[in-house]
Amino acid sequence: MRAAIRVLEADANRSADTHLHVFPLPPEWGIDLYLKDESVHPTGSLKHRLARSLILFGLVNGYIGPETTLVEASSGSTAVSEAYFARQLGLPFITVVPHTTSAEKIELIEFYGGRCHYVDEPLQVYAEAQRLARECVSGHYLDQFSCAERATDWRGNNNIAESVFGQMALERHPVPSWIVVGAGTGGTSATFGRYVRYRCFDTRVAVVDPEGSAFFEAWRTHDLGYTTGRPSKIEGIGRPRVEPSFMPTLIDEMFAVPDAASVAAIRLLKDRTHHWAGGSTGTNLVGAFQLIARMLEAGETGSIVTLICDSGARYSRTYYDDQWVAAQGWDLAPHRARMEHFLETGSWG
Repeated sequence: MRAAIRVLEADANRSADTHLHVFPLPPEWGIDLYLKDESVHPTGSLKHRLARSLILFGLVNGYIGPETTLVEASSGSTAVSEAYFARQLGLPFITVVPHTTSAEKIELIEFYGGRCHYVDEPLQVYAEAQRLARECVSGHYLDQFSCAERATDWRGNNNIAESVFGQMALERHPVPSWIVVGAGTGGTSATFGRYVRYRCFDTRVAVVDPEGSAFFEAWRTHDLGYTTGRPSKIEGIGRPRVEPSFMPTLIDEMFAVPDAASVAAIRLLKDRTHHWAGGSTGTNLVGAFQLIARMLEAGETGSIVTLICDSGARYSRTYYDDQWVAAQGWDLAPHRARMEHFLETGSWG
């Protein structure tokens, strides 16, 4: 166990912290928008932190040994990162994924030595992952959807919230008014929500949710048993059921975001900053823009931080492919026009 933990700690130690970029807004607004770029992790996404924490959690609890087969249920990015760490530890890795997972993510999982096991319906991933882990001689189901909020130490140690506030220290508004994140497992919003309370910051946490996801409606109605029965088309966030790691008491605001708006937003981001991001980053941006407009209307100044969750290179055949977008029935033009209008006037409309 000690050798395995040292391998994971060494990986974190030799990777510089992720960057905090500024999104250009009119300076006279008195509001600053920052993008925490999690795409620069060794495995290219926010899920690098989660995968490391989940495997450390398994090690220190005695669930993972030198002969353990690691098993996960994933929509892609978490499995990419877990396959990377499993290879470092010399452990076999199997992930259960929906057939809709992007080809780019499948290629990365297999590049790191992982094996993909496919299911037709997104809700099948949980039971199938449990079954595979049970049938292995020494299998451990990492279970990101249940363990994300507890595997990450929200007071420190690979904590994205601590990193953000440290990097904000010299900015003109060092304590953000809002943190904006999506919900895939619920772990990131739980980490930020707990951290700002622990540090006694006035920062509020907003969660954005795409179409086809259960989180927003569950938060709105207080029905944590709510399900949609269909997958989100914005990979990495959104779930057909409310996951155990989703902590609604730590959330101050939620926004439901149309899928076409998320895709329009990442194309706008690429044009204005040259940062090439995945669809969940677009969902984050749409929520951040709405909060900025609200602050402007109220005469408030301050800062907002959101995330670049992963690289757009993983979606070159989907979100950045006009034919694929058209096949989904999405019209990006009105959403792009609304965002361009917002960046000119400060009004969301």
